[in-house]
Amino acid sequence: MIAPGATIGILGGGQLGRMTALAARSMGYRIHVLDPDPECSASPVSDRCVAARFDDADAARELARHCDVITLEIEQIATSVLEAAGGYAPTRPNARVIGVLQDRARQKAWLKQHGFPIGPYRDVNSANDLANAVRSFGHSFVKSCRGGYDGRSQMRVSDAATASEGWRALGERPAIAEQALGLAGELSVMVARRPSGDMTVFPAALNHHERQILAWSVIPAPLDRAIVSDATEIGKGIAEQIELEGLLAVELFLTSSGDLLVNELAPRPHNSFHASERACVTSQFEQLTRAICDLPLGDVSVVRPAAIVNLFGDLWRDGKEPAFADALVDPVVRLHLYGKPGPRPGRKMGHFSAIGGSAFDALAAARAAAKRIGANTGEFPEALRTFGTKA
Repeated sequence: MIAPGATIGILGGGQLGRMTALAARSMGYRIHVLDPDPECSASPVSDRCVAARFDDADAARELARHCDVITLEIEQIATSVLEAAGGYAPTRPNARVIGVLQDRARQKAWLKQHGFPIGPYRDVNSANDLANAVRSFGHSFVKSCRGGYDGRSQMRVSDAATASEGWRALGERPAIAEQALGLAGELSVMVARRPSGDMTVFPAALNHHERQILAWSVIPAPLDRAIVSDATEIGKGIAEQIELEGLLAVELFLTSSGDLLVNELAPRPHNSFHASERACVTSQFEQLTRAICDLPLGDVSVVRPAAIVNLFGDLWRDGKEPAFADALVDPVVRLHLYGKPGPRPGRKMGHFSAIGGSAFDALAAARAAAKRIGANTGEFPEALRTFGTKA
């Protein structure tokens, strides 16, 4: 056990690092962060910020020398960096786990090998590979194996004739091609696991994307109990098989026929569980702190349904701050800003959260708040009502 008063090192100083730091500090831990930007989001709430690239093993050693445990908020960390840090403090999750999960091709192969449900896909290492995949699958999504999130380094390819163009647009890097599926919706589960093996799973979140970026999320997912139960078992099985230490977000597709398929895995806090700060007894950020320090895990029961709506840099029109006071006229709405300078289109700057008597009520309140400052949260995916409940 790593008791309060110890020092936690976080690789990555973005908004997830910031929110983890805030939760850990409230429990009495000190926080050191490594990030390429010395003015990253987490730096104002950390005791120390080491400005270095995510492949700088010497900087990782310097961070770890002063820490009792190391975790991360972004999986695109060189495994050599994790191994270097691990020479001075335990890294949770470790380099082996990150090595599997940070590469989409390796991740898909691992899921297939261990019998977890995934959609049809192919490895792509050339324009010809991509053309053949599209001939086989039809409409496909092609994603670079490394890097890329919030829709970056991902694109849709509709026919083999445009494969060369798509391959060039991705930078001619190793990728995977996934068959486009008929979806009713998307959900995620969050698993926390201690080094001792104790494990908890948060109630599932229902998610909606616009432009391949998460627009809103709600906990608990208003879906049939059997679907949520199956998603939970998939998440637990993955965490056990990979011997997770920390958090694991499991993103899942719910197809129009009712099948659950694993989309991607993220070994860190996740945007779709920001609502856990208001919905659950224990937030994902406190739970990460407990898990990596091998403390007893917190209760993840839902106190009241909650939803979040993401706020993007598009709202900072002409350099002006959005009219947040207009959004906060509803007293159940709360504003969360990430302390990022330089808003730009598509960049996550913060989110609104709201609570309600039901998941639908909470979501309606959060979406209404966003709408009052000009945000577009998209339409509710009506196909979900086939699988959902308003209870």
